[in-house]
Amino acid sequence: MSAVRTNPWVRRACLGILVLVLLAPVFGWASGAVGYAEPLENAAEATGAGDAAVTLHAGFLPDYAVPGLGAPLGTLVSALVGTALTLGVAVGVGRLLER
Repeated sequence: MSAVRTNPWVRRACLGILVLVLLAPVFGWASGAVGYAEPLENAAEATGAGDAAVTLHAGFLPDYAVPGLGAPLGTLVSALVGTALTLGVAVGVGRLLER
């Protein structure tokens, strides 16, 4: 934890990540408000490939949602979990590379 105290850029980076995680539900709402859809899904729909798609593994948090939670809260929890997992892997790999 000493790196957080000695490096001001680390503190600013963590604050920036926290702000983006807290804004995740707003981004989800805004994408629905403007009718955004994933480009790959649009291409699959346009070519008819979407009808033949088979889901082999739904994923840990499919569609950035948590079963039993509403869309904004589910998006927030999904963002928190994804950010924690990504940071955990990055810190772990960084510590392995330090050795």
